[in-house]
Amino acid sequence: MASLGKSGLPVSEIGLGLAAIGRPGYINLGRDRDLGADRSVEAMRRRAHDVLDAAYAGGVRYFDAARSYGLAEDFLASWLDARAFGPGDVTVGSKWGYRYTADWQVGATVNEIKDHSVANLRRQAAESRGLLGDRLRLYQIHSATLESGVLGDPEVLAELSSLAAAGLAIGLSVSGPRQSDVIRRALEVRVDGRPLFASVQATWNLLEPSAGPALAEAKAAGWGVIVKEALANGRLATFPPPAALAAPGSPASRARPWPLESVAGRLHCAADAVAIAAALAQPWSDVILSGAVSPEQLAGNLAAVDVRISPDDLAELASMAEPPASYWATRAALAWA
Repeated sequence: MASLGKSGLPVSEIGLGLAAIGRPGYINLGRDRDLGADRSVEAMRRRAHDVLDAAYAGGVRYFDAARSYGLAEDFLASWLDARAFGPGDVTVGSKWGYRYTADWQVGATVNEIKDHSVANLRRQAAESRGLLGDRLRLYQIHSATLESGVLGDPEVLAELSSLAAAGLAIGLSVSGPRQSDVIRRALEVRVDGRPLFASVQATWNLLEPSAGPALAEAKAAGWGVIVKEALANGRLATFPPPAALAAPGSPASRARPWPLESVAGRLHCAADAVAIAAALAQPWSDVILSGAVSPEQLAGNLAAVDVRISPDDLAELASMAEPPASYWATRAALAWA
């Protein structure tokens, strides 16, 4: 176990994110194959509990949810209750800032709505704490952006500071091609002269590594760093990638072996393990989130801790990077399924 930066929260190097198992629809590739047709609440609850059991047995001690992940907090809370786990057994993080609007439908026109207002923070913080109680240790702004103004809203910042005074570590998650700008702006945020944030959760993967330098700055400032989407919503789970998801001009679109395939073959392991191992190898990373929806997927992700990836391997894999704008445009086009 390690500490999540200056928060002091104990975390495992691989955590479990519940974005894909807290609701019936999500943008990860292959959900029809992975989940099947039964997406009822009880079927998804059983699946979530099975994956949570496998995660705990595999050494995972950090679990990540959000108010907008359907019933993820509810599923996590019921699992914690069933296992009689308290705040000393696992570290739980969640997020506020989006409202789930799909009404448990896979084909909903709108799946979530951003709301970074102080009223929504108060409402969602009460909901999260009502479900998770004192087991909730880290509370994050969900996908903070410069455009939403959340990092400059004095009421929101004061409310977050009050939550910190009550014992919660405060963090933020970021997404999109301007992740680095948001991280650097957040590093400047002070309330009553003191830094507010203790952690950041950002997308970093072999296709989209652009936030790396800003994450190194966050780490140097004492923040904990959590990596999400290390498998690029399934694009890095297998090789070669679907042609439609290979950015024009990227290594994946050329008539030669994909670097991920070459390195995985040389190391005798699966693509997902190599992609996660590359994230684990970053000197600023504390936790890499698995988004597994089955114990089998999770086992494949956890195998990454045993992958011995070399600087030469990392250099070869670095050639897979896409321009951030292309990566995020591809991600935005993924269908909720």
